Amino acid sequence: MSESRRVGIVLVSHSAQVAAAVVELARGLAGGGADVPVAPAGGTEGGGLGTSAELISAAAASVDRGAGIAVLTDLGSAVLTVKALLAEGDELPDATRLVDAPFVEGAVAAVVTAATGADLDAVEAAAAEAYSYRKV
Repeated sequence: MSESRRVGIVLVSHSAQVAAAVVELARGLAGGGADVPVAPAGGTEGGGLGTSAELISAAAASVDRGAGIAVLTDLGSAVLTVKALLAEGDELPDATRLVDAPFVEGAVAAVVTAATGADLDAVEAAAAEAYSYRKV
């Protein structure tokens, strides 16, 4: 799959700093992940903690390359905001999916998988599989 048709990834956190740091971590651990269109959507427009439909929509538009978009979230109201945007039907690019995955591990798995040129189903599956990563 060409770079122009890669799956885009949006990382939605209640904190702009957390979202940006997870983007940096995922790209760094993915090696070739710099080619993956991935964007943070953290905090509110005013720089506070929370989520913003406008920031999420803008991030999704910025990573849309026509191969779908995987959206990963950190906490409950981020999930609700993304679900509301998906329900609107015209706020996010076509083939945008809310992915049920752990935020950090799922983001790394999603970026690594997208870097291989995988399709949206494979990116979603890799991110969701991160729930099974054991630490002890």
